[in-house]
Amino acid sequence: MKIYYEDSMPYAAKFFAGLGDCHMFSHQSITAEQLADADVLLVRSTTKVNAELLAHTRHLKFVGTATAGTNHVDKAYLAGRGIPFKSAAGCNAVAVAEYVLSALFVMADKLGWQLQDKTVGIVGAGHVGTALQQKLSALDIAYKLCDPPLQEAGDPRSFVSMDSIMQCDVITLHVPLVTEGLHPTANMFDKTRLSQLTEQQLLINACRGEVLDNAAALVLFKEGKKLNVVLDVWENEPNINLALVPYVALGTAHIAGHTIEGKARGTEMLYQAVCDLYQLPAPKKLSDYLPVVQQSLSIKSELNAWQNFQHLVLQVYNIASDSDRFIASVDNVEQFGYIRKHYPIRREFSAIKVNTGNFAQSKAIYALGFAKN
Repeated sequence: MKIYYEDSMPYAAKFFAGLGDCHMFSHQSITAEQLADADVLLVRSTTKVNAELLAHTRHLKFVGTATAGTNHVDKAYLAGRGIPFKSAAGCNAVAVAEYVLSALFVMADKLGWQLQDKTVGIVGAGHVGTALQQKLSALDIAYKLCDPPLQEAGDPRSFVSMDSIMQCDVITLHVPLVTEGLHPTANMFDKTRLSQLTEQQLLINACRGEVLDNAAALVLFKEGKKLNVVLDVWENEPNINLALVPYVALGTAHIAGHTIEGKARGTEMLYQAVCDLYQLPAPKKLSDYLPVVQQSLSIKSELNAWQNFQHLVLQVYNIASDSDRFIASVDNVEQFGYIRKHYPIRREFSAIKVNTGNFAQSKAIYALGFAKN
């Protein structure tokens, strides 16, 4: 078996060693001719998998992407050739949920909120929306879910309409980009819907840039509309509308899901998929390779419960630091790509041990995902 994997897949060499003849490649230089003898092709979002790239493959039996998104893969072409395809859906769900949680604590400070008194509207209740729901539940923060496709499919959770979501203090978007059908998400937040937001609300987009009409947002900002918007994703990346950047409350370069665990979990999921396809044992686990964090955190006795929650979350990941660097440095489209490519990947809560002592809310700390000391 000849396995070709993209060089940006963490721990791929270790996971796939022993499964076959492994070849690492760069998305910048890979050619159709080089993949001619591939049995398995494994990529991340930087490699465009289409008819042109696979023109010379004759024995290709599997294509996988170690990412949740699949826009870079021509799935119809693969289906037409009968080539199985697998994405790593959900691999970065925890990372994105923790990004949103960091944004909530930072923006609560900026807006003078008591976060425990607010209601969060989650649009899209798939992998990321569910992970966020679980973390909000751990903190007893009220939330509402909106996901018409899941609701129609019989998901037993309680769902609300977009009209109800628009009344929430926070609206956070976690939908795929859908351009047609009964429930399109492209420009879900157009000028009309953006105009309905008040300066007491917060809108977070950490799913797909095209779900929020960036041009319309910029027009409203220039007209004097006061909006609290957090953007991790932008239309037309990396050729984003740079004029919008100074107006956002917090902005980052599509890095919400870029934890070590999130990226490496995608590799693990493809390893398991290849083993399943070839009916091979899959003894290797992500925990075998992740570096151990030596630092541990402790509850601060001088802080109340909510201050401690904020302290722990921001100690692990403070979105404000990323946002400050991003807004200060992204002055051209090349810089957006550079920032994203060279982002210093962070850790998830699960990598950090917390000594809670006799803290009354210890259960909430561990429910957020932190490890016990």
